[in-house]
Amino acid sequence: MTIHSKNPKCSRLIVGNNGLQTIKIGPAVLPNTVFLAPMAGITDYPFRCLARSCGAGLVVSEMIASQALIRNSSRSIRMASTAEKEFPLAVQISGSDPVVMAEAARINESLGAAIIDINMGCPQRKIVKTGAGANLMRDEVLAGKVIEAIVNAVGVSVTVKIRLGWNHKSINATRIAKIAQDSGASLVTVHGRTRSQMFSGKADWSAIKEVKEAVSIPVIANGDIHSPKDASLCIEVSGADGIMIGRGALGRPWLFDQILHFLGTGEDKRPPGLEEQYAIAIKHFEHIVDFYGLPVGLWLSRKHLAWHTKGLHGSALFRKSLNNTKSFNEVRDLLRRFYEAILTTPISSGSPDSDGSA
Repeated sequence: MTIHSKNPKCSRLIVGNNGLQTIKIGPAVLPNTVFLAPMAGITDYPFRCLARSCGAGLVVSEMIASQALIRNSSRSIRMASTAEKEFPLAVQISGSDPVVMAEAARINESLGAAIIDINMGCPQRKIVKTGAGANLMRDEVLAGKVIEAIVNAVGVSVTVKIRLGWNHKSINATRIAKIAQDSGASLVTVHGRTRSQMFSGKADWSAIKEVKEAVSIPVIANGDIHSPKDASLCIEVSGADGIMIGRGALGRPWLFDQILHFLGTGEDKRPPGLEEQYAIAIKHFEHIVDFYGLPVGLWLSRKHLAWHTKGLHGSALFRKSLNNTKSFNEVRDLLRRFYEAILTTPISSGSPDSDGSA
């Protein structure tokens, strides 16, 4: 199926008053093309809310297994249950059976998903051994059938997230992107690594340029974007229409705002001060506990608080103490004392974390 501009599911790039691109995907007009990447076990509702408040133009859910969703898995349904109030939310699904994936897409649409994103990039063994994730890129015919089945099953736009290929001997991102476009997808995101690289080595932004030049739908670049200068260089090298940030935003959700400021003005924007960082961390912690309840929220909050405090003076001791906490008040008080100690105690020399932690 060839994409035409009259297709209501199509994407359309728009240049805003500040010179930054915005994008229309189906009925959703996104404020910018700096997106939050889907990360399993991380991009849950509280984290997505935080990223959006810091400027992310689009947030994507954690990967939801299509088979689990149609089996009415409570965890899978919970992962997408906030879609309606998060509009526009892209819900990412994984799997390899076109029929099952189409049904999972319909369920997510009924829950309020504004966009269905197909995972063809996850490198994890437990995912690829089922034929899903990056393994779908190895069967281009099946990949096309999956995309087409989902496009035909839902009324919302469908996007695809891929890698460069399975390994460096089988780079096929350009062919998969063309298949995605011809099957009705509205946008494709490319992580600049192969599956065999996992998250090692360096993302190849220049390889994404070939994909961009081969298709007319928007292309988003992903991988190794940790600073505003990274974002600018990635766009320059790849020619992509936008970027998607994953690990670079962990503990630093204000990176979205910094990148948008740099792309719009060419000037650096300082990160928030420690008092504001504390306010962000405590609000995030409370939201996690409120969303999941106790004791699950306490357990899930630990990794996020470790990221929030990473690189700050005394963070190694903080993490050790955090792992021994057993109540909401304990964690809240520990977090308060940690930031108060930094704010009231001058650090004479050395790195930001002079106890050697990172």
